[in-house]
Amino acid sequence: MALRSFASFAQKESAREERYVGAKLAKDRKARGGGVVSNEGRPYKIQEFQMAARAMWKGNLKIGTTRVPVALFSAIVDHTVHFHILEEKTMTPVKQHMVNPATGKPVPTDEISKGYEIEPGTFVVLTEKELARFEPKPSRDIEISEFVPPDHVSQQWYDRPYYLGPDGDITAYFALVEALKKKEKIGIARWVMRKNAYLGALYVEGDYLMLVTLRHDEEVVLADDLPAPKECAANKNDKKELNMARQLVELLEGDFDPRDFKDEYRKRVMDFIESKAKGKKPKLRAVRTKRATASLGSALSKSINALKKQKKGKKEKAAA
Repeated sequence: MALRSFASFAQKESAREERYVGAKLAKDRKARGGGVVSNEGRPYKIQEFQMAARAMWKGNLKIGTTRVPVALFSAIVDHTVHFHILEEKTMTPVKQHMVNPATGKPVPTDEISKGYEIEPGTFVVLTEKELARFEPKPSRDIEISEFVPPDHVSQQWYDRPYYLGPDGDITAYFALVEALKKKEKIGIARWVMRKNAYLGALYVEGDYLMLVTLRHDEEVVLADDLPAPKECAANKNDKKELNMARQLVELLEGDFDPRDFKDEYRKRVMDFIESKAKGKKPKLRAVRTKRATASLGSALSKSINALKKQKKGKKEKAAA
């Protein structure tokens, strides 16, 4: 099915989805508290999704002449530890001001201008009114210009991920989800949000659409732009070391589990803060770093032996 025929597909999918949902909706709603069932019989957790996250922007996903109402949700959460800047004696939060470095005096907001430095000490000053002329025209459309194979967009182009959830027309939304799943393509999207123009990639993540902002061409450094490696004897791979490197990769093969990758720095800082808040004197422990070995071969050999012992220990523990 061609993606350009999405409009007709959506109509067919709509009728089929309504028949399917009609037969199961009463039972499933009671069990889940609302939502729609996918054509694989799995529940789309629409209500849970919208309760867990708050839409930051709403618009329409435009494909040709078809518009599907969508809501944009952030797919990541900032858990950075933020500190207030305090005056040490009074513990009062301090404010930051724009200061003239020559006089040391604060500069009022109405006396501040924006300037672009074209050469040291020479600025072109632009007013807010002049800059407003270059803002993109407001729109609520996320327009898909084309669909491409996923490997046409390398990872270095991806920037910030968002979920695109349904906003009213649930049937048309999930029809598009199924169409993209079957076609295995990503859409190249353009949209304007909060006075900024964005370029993005649209694809399916689970049962939802995901929209990831893309960096612009001038921001991406390609591998071809890097200096070519110099050929020398030291850079030639030794067969023994190459074989050990392959063994090392094989021993580390496994599945990616996000739960294994917590922000340990944040956890230690927050535990420390909690202890201090309770009046305790937590102990500070330095993190030891290992020195790098001189020989690549010996380093690979040690890594392989350590991993083999680790795997053997796990098997013995599981058998016990």
